[in-house]
Amino acid sequence: MPLADVGGHQLYYESHGQGLGLPLVLIMGLGGSCKGWLPLQVPEFSRQHRTLVFDNRGVGESQDPGGPFSTEDLADDTAGLLDALGIERAHVLGAFLGGMVAQQLTLRHPQRVGRLVLVATYARPDTKRRLLLEQWKSMVEHGMPLEVHVNERVLWGLQDETLEQTDALAALRTFFERDGAPLPDDVFVRQIDACLDHDVHDELRRIAAPTLVMCGRQDQLTPPRLHRQIADEIPHARLVTLTYGAHLIAAEAAPRFNEVVSEFLAEADA
Repeated sequence: MPLADVGGHQLYYESHGQGLGLPLVLIMGLGGSCKGWLPLQVPEFSRQHRTLVFDNRGVGESQDPGGPFSTEDLADDTAGLLDALGIERAHVLGAFLGGMVAQQLTLRHPQRVGRLVLVATYARPDTKRRLLLEQWKSMVEHGMPLEVHVNERVLWGLQDETLEQTDALAALRTFFERDGAPLPDDVFVRQIDACLDHDVHDELRRIAAPTLVMCGRQDQLTPPRLHRQIADEIPHARLVTLTYGAHLIAAEAAPRFNEVVSEFLAEADA
C-alpha cells in the first residue's frame, strides 16, 4: 500500500503510467476517494501523462491528523505529496472541493503547477451553496440513514436524463450501500467546513497558470454562472460548458470530458 509522509501524516496515493510531459495530479472532491478516478479518467490520461491520484487526509487509507482543516491545508498536503514523490511541477485537475484545493495550490505554490483544470467548483460560496452545505452537515450530525445521503448525491449530482436510467441509479445505490462512504462522518463534516470557508475570488487574478474551467450545463450544485465568475477573474482562462451533463460531468460525459482535458494539456507540449 503506497503511503507518503506529508507534514507529519501519511497520504495514500497511486501512480499510473509514465508519459513524457509533466505528470498530472487529480484531486478528488467532497466525500470521495481517489478510486473514483480509476474507471473513467486514469486509463485515458495515463496514456500521455504519469497520472497521480491520492486520498485527502482522513479519507480511505490516508491518515487523519485530527482537528479542523482548510482548503489551504489540503493544498499544502498536495504540495507535500509532490515533494515526497520528487515531482517538481505537475498539471493539476480538481473537482468541487478538489477544485478549491487546486485553486489554493496554484496560489500558494504557483511554481508547482503547469496547467490548471477546475471542474464543477466555485471560488466563493453564495447563499444557496452555504444553505445546502449546512444542510448536508446537519444530515450527518443528526444521523440520517445512508439512503438519504445517496438520494442527495443523486439529486444534486446527476442530470434528469441520467436519473431516468434505472440501471445507472441502481448501480450507484449499490455502490454506496456496499462500500459506504470512504471517510468517517466527522471528516466529511470538516470537508464541508473547508468548502464553506473557501474564498479566493479576490485572489484569482494572481493565477498565471493556463487554466481550463469546466462545468456541465445542467449542474445545479455548482451552476455555470459560478464557473463564469472564475473564468472572468483568472487571466486568459478558458471556459468550457458541456451541453450534456450536470455536476458529475467526469462520469456522465466522460468521453467528451476526457477529450477536452487531454487536448488542453497537449497544448503544453505543442
